[in-house]
Amino acid sequence: MAAKKSPSPSSAQPATGRLKDRDVRTTKKIMELAEEMVRRALGGQDPVIQIPTRAKSNTIWNKKRGILEMGNATAARPLFDLKTAKQFMQTMLHSNTINDLIAAGKTSSLRGVFYKAKHTVAGTRENTFDGQDESDPILEDLEVALGALREELHVFAENRGSMVGNITIVDRGDEINCRKMGSGGYALPSIVEPDIIQFKKCEAKFILHVEKGTVWNRFNEDRFWEKNNCILTHGAGQPPRGCRRLLQRMTQELKLPLICVLDCDPWGHYIYSVIKQGSISLAFESSRLAIPEAKFLGIRAKDFQACDLDDAVKIDLTENDIKRAGEIAAYPWFEHHKGWQREIGQLLKNGFKMEVESLITKDISYVTDTYVPERLKARDWID
Repeated sequence: MAAKKSPSPSSAQPATGRLKDRDVRTTKKIMELAEEMVRRALGGQDPVIQIPTRAKSNTIWNKKRGILEMGNATAARPLFDLKTAKQFMQTMLHSNTINDLIAAGKTSSLRGVFYKAKHTVAGTRENTFDGQDESDPILEDLEVALGALREELHVFAENRGSMVGNITIVDRGDEINCRKMGSGGYALPSIVEPDIIQFKKCEAKFILHVEKGTVWNRFNEDRFWEKNNCILTHGAGQPPRGCRRLLQRMTQELKLPLICVLDCDPWGHYIYSVIKQGSISLAFESSRLAIPEAKFLGIRAKDFQACDLDDAVKIDLTENDIKRAGEIAAYPWFEHHKGWQREIGQLLKNGFKMEVESLITKDISYVTDTYVPERLKARDWID
């Protein structure tokens, strides 16, 4: 008698007894989505997935909570429509991949999920996905359609950002002393939920988040975190979800204030806005990402004169900069904020932008020895 074959991962049913509660919930949602498509097909109805709309028009500013939230608008994604058939297929392919990952108890990168679902449709020359720029948005659509976070889908992004300072954490059972991480710091992972990352010991009084790794290197080399008893982080520009989520957890669970040092330009202002209120495209995750208490310490439009900087630090505003500054000034959370209206107005009046690195023209360690300490002492920031 021939031996029975074990089911392939895609056909295997998850052993729920071994799964975490959140995995059981996510698997149930995926199965409900699949069963609904089958019911519709067998009932003579077109299979249709309803995808919550991730756009400004479906974003609500919750003034009381100080965060962006997603509205109730959805877009239909029917199978029998030439405009959406491919996206329907892609959504179901990714659903199957997520189900496989959960069943296997493994995670995958965004790139890995793309390749798992990428193949040529039998009998055609058509690929299921032509590039990752098609794949990633479908995964985000799946998140909001299932009401599940990316971490619950067992998908992670590339690690970006670093942390050092007076805190000890536990990462998947390994104790990490962030006071002894050398010049590179602790690399911030993509998934930082409480079942992965736990906070063990923290003496820090606040978190200082800087925009770029180059600035972070200066603060770390000067051991700013040690002299000023803080945690020092960066997100390599606009911080990814893992960085924002970890910052939010530290502000909520450890009650640490978050102070931001970003460039004096519309893009630095936008990064702060995303950290503080959330983003339009990820409004469905604002409750676990946004940090309404975050403060913007600098660099500020007044600093050219206040710090007696050289003309060489000026970077002329482009037409795109001016347009973007106007858009940011019109955000509901900035529109009636006198401090931010003055800041953006002064930036436009100056006609130039400045990077945090411009402070090096004063002294190699001016930003760590003078600029930030004096601003902190004076509580000179915009909230």
